[in-house]
Amino acid sequence: MKKENDTKVTEFVLLGLSSSWELQLFLFLIFLLFYAAIVLGNLLIVVTVRADAHLLQSPMYYFLGHLSFIDLCLSCVTVPKMLGDFLQQNKTIGFFGCLAQIYFLHFLGASEMFLLTVMAYDRYVAICNPLHYLTVMNRQLCLQLVFACWCGGFIHSITQVILVIQLPFCGRNELDNFYCDVPQVIKLACMDTYVVEVLIVSNSGLLSLVCFLVLLFSYAVILITLRTRFCQGRSKALSTCASHLIVVSLIFVPCVFIYLRPFCSFSVDKVFSVFYTVITPMLNPLIYTLRNADMKKAMKKLRKKHVATCCPFEG
Repeated sequence: MKKENDTKVTEFVLLGLSSSWELQLFLFLIFLLFYAAIVLGNLLIVVTVRADAHLLQSPMYYFLGHLSFIDLCLSCVTVPKMLGDFLQQNKTIGFFGCLAQIYFLHFLGASEMFLLTVMAYDRYVAICNPLHYLTVMNRQLCLQLVFACWCGGFIHSITQVILVIQLPFCGRNELDNFYCDVPQVIKLACMDTYVVEVLIVSNSGLLSLVCFLVLLFSYAVILITLRTRFCQGRSKALSTCASHLIVVSLIFVPCVFIYLRPFCSFSVDKVFSVFYTVITPMLNPLIYTLRNADMKKAMKKLRKKHVATCCPFEG
């Protein structure tokens, strides 16, 4: 490809969620509240897990801390830009800024998918093989699994960027979304992109589907195991699994819908994009903390410690 063809489009125009100025102001306030909830909720979980030695030594909460960190970073990839665009009529993003958004979106998104799969394996070992749980899920294995998740996310995202950066963009530059993503960008290329679309669907779509099926199978085995055991902690295990399944559904269903199909537009694409990038990172802290007695207990302990530090002479 000629180099000049690659540089003809220097920026993309984001059509966003609405073209109405009044609606954009309303959406700005709504998503500003969402973003504040995402940052505060996920940051609270990260700090709580790091501050509580008991939680930090537990593989489940160790993984949960990493999940909240990923959600915090994932929201920062798209939401601040979207909030800024709500306050202006011309919504543009530079070519390399668009590539950076694609890279970090897929890097963090894929890492989260792999981490959720690891968390399902952790629950499987804890419930189906409880006597050997701490031996199997030792500290070294947890570190290796988290490192593998980050490496898998990097390989996935760099593949996406390599496929996109080689395409020539020399005409249309309007993206029908509030952030840059591969399906919308691919459609603007000045060439037949069938082969590239197949490669990207095989990469993103099959990754989402395979992880989703593995997760469903894992939780099916866990639920069958719980059904045959009348142990004292069964209700707690069911509650934990229910939390995980809610998160898994909120993340994987939109991803499978968006990436495991030909790159054609549907009216609900933006709704699924909002769920994936905003709603899920906001709900994760609520799902994991409101249904988890250990997290609530650790947060109360952290709050008392903070109050005692700030007001040592109180009482």
